[in-house]
Amino acid sequence: MHIVTLGEILIDMFPAEVGRPLTQVAAFHPKPGGAPANVAVAARRLGANTAFIGKVGDDIFGHQLIEVLRQEGVETRAMRIDDDARTTMAIIALPDANTAEFVFYRNPGADLQLRPNELDLALLQNTRALHIGSLSLVAEPARSATETAVTLAKEAGALISFDVNYRPSLWRSPEEALVQIEKMIPRVDLVKVNEVELALLAGAGTDTAVALQTILDQGPTLCVLTRGPHGSRAQTAVGAVNVPAFPVTTVDATGCGDAFIAALLFQLTKTADWRQVLSLEKLGAALRFANAVGALTAQTQGVIPALPTAVQVENFLSQQPIST
Repeated sequence: MHIVTLGEILIDMFPAEVGRPLTQVAAFHPKPGGAPANVAVAARRLGANTAFIGKVGDDIFGHQLIEVLRQEGVETRAMRIDDDARTTMAIIALPDANTAEFVFYRNPGADLQLRPNELDLALLQNTRALHIGSLSLVAEPARSATETAVTLAKEAGALISFDVNYRPSLWRSPEEALVQIEKMIPRVDLVKVNEVELALLAGAGTDTAVALQTILDQGPTLCVLTRGPHGSRAQTAVGAVNVPAFPVTTVDATGCGDAFIAALLFQLTKTADWRQVLSLEKLGAALRFANAVGALTAQTQGVIPALPTAVQVENFLSQQPIST
């Protein structure tokens, strides 16, 4: 297996219109979502072999989500069904195309009921990469399941990827979120943050290079910063590379970060040793590819329906000038 993702899979209720706050949206459309699930689908569409580990409720949405992953070619044997908790739902508004408001219905959601003894050990011990996010660290038993999965995959030599994916409404306080996120960072190889998350971890106003180095000093090998329409940056112990974004008309930026990290992991797991892609030249090429996947995703509402194939990405890149 190239990439295994673990965490939340849920129903995103997307707004019928862009440009209104959550309380003024007239109608919503249900679409499959959840950051780790999005990553599994995105990487599969690009050509990676992927699997998803998570839990849904024994309800119509839960069974629909399993079927969506199956239809996309994602391995679902590690998905579990909870008899008591409902499938998590996220209500989304788009005040503008680049900004999303979220309200999560999780009391608790089935995704938080995943237990360590429900993990598929064979998947975790035979994958090139394991990707997780912070939403599965919010509460037990999912927190322990996530930590156990990281331990098993790391011991087997997998790249451990962590998307900070900070959602304030899911935590009792920013301080609680920070404790759990900082506890995970030393255990992973790759950390992905956006500018808000970088400020949370390093303090508002901290120089970008210094802030990313602060994360690297805790143990990861690679830290990646996504900046939306301003592109992305990768930083390692030997230096950093900045890659500009592609100018596109954004319809919905939701999930672009998931598409980006899926594309980056796709590039890193093409070979058995992901460290071979850590030269700044190769990282720059990988970021350019990932930026393209994010740009294509931004042009359609909803995440999974918008995710491009490798052919679409290559066609898009062939029409773009190479930045110097």
